[in-house]
Amino acid sequence: MNRFTGTGVALVTPFSPDGEIDELSLRKLVNSVIAGGVDYLVALGTTSESATLSEKEREEVVRIILEENNGRLPVMIGFGGNNTRELSEKIRKFPYIRECSAILSVVPYYNKPTQEGLYRHFMHVGENAPLPVFLYNVPGRTGMNMEAGTVIRLAKDCSNIIGLKEAAGSLEQATDIIRAVPAHFTVVSGDDGLTLPLMSIGAQGVIAVVANACPKEFSDLVRFAAGGDFKSAAVIHYRLAPLYKALFAEGNPAGIKAALHIRGIIAGASVRLPLVPASDALYSHLQECLLESV
Repeated sequence: MNRFTGTGVALVTPFSPDGEIDELSLRKLVNSVIAGGVDYLVALGTTSESATLSEKEREEVVRIILEENNGRLPVMIGFGGNNTRELSEKIRKFPYIRECSAILSVVPYYNKPTQEGLYRHFMHVGENAPLPVFLYNVPGRTGMNMEAGTVIRLAKDCSNIIGLKEAAGSLEQATDIIRAVPAHFTVVSGDDGLTLPLMSIGAQGVIAVVANACPKEFSDLVRFAAGGDFKSAAVIHYRLAPLYKALFAEGNPAGIKAALHIRGIIAGASVRLPLVPASDALYSHLQECLLESV
């Protein structure tokens, strides 16, 4: 059974002023989003700054999330890489893998494989993973778009590949995927601002950034859309629209960390180089957006 519909939240990794993991803030964040009504947690996604975490820190982040969640919601864990065999080995050896419910695996970056290469990469990951796998297509970050035909092949050929986080920004591509994948295969939005349009054509939810700071509001939007009440969903969508834009104005997760700091959910808004914190101007703009959104 695919448990990953509705609102998933791509959790940030809060840092202390000296750059270490802020455990207290991370625990507070987990409880905040659960109280806000999200449906599942996503650890070690892009928003977690996983690219700048050591292997030991990745394990620490997952341990904290699992402990604080205490079985309340399913936990999806991000694993990506451009070395297929090494990626499968890292998944297999990760100490908390059996305590999670699914893997989110991003399209390989830098190598720029063909569509056949992407197919073979994910077939290898899917066939060797100890948990069900969600694909993650985000060409703006990876430099490579996984085309609809490749997603459809994988959905049909590997029973352990159960879904897709689609962030290509194309309603046409999403339509081609949704209309052709098997019934058990779940497509969710990877763009906060496109969640409502994508759900109107059959997507079953989202893995969201904004839900870190506005879990209730965004979860309500998704539930309205899932129930076919697009009018009520649109009211929330338009109210949150300026916030969607502001959160990504200076990159992710600088914006969402500033928003979380404004809301008092995390103690600081630090990010790790090569990212830099939100500017004073963006911080002020986010304060205005949050006042209008929640």
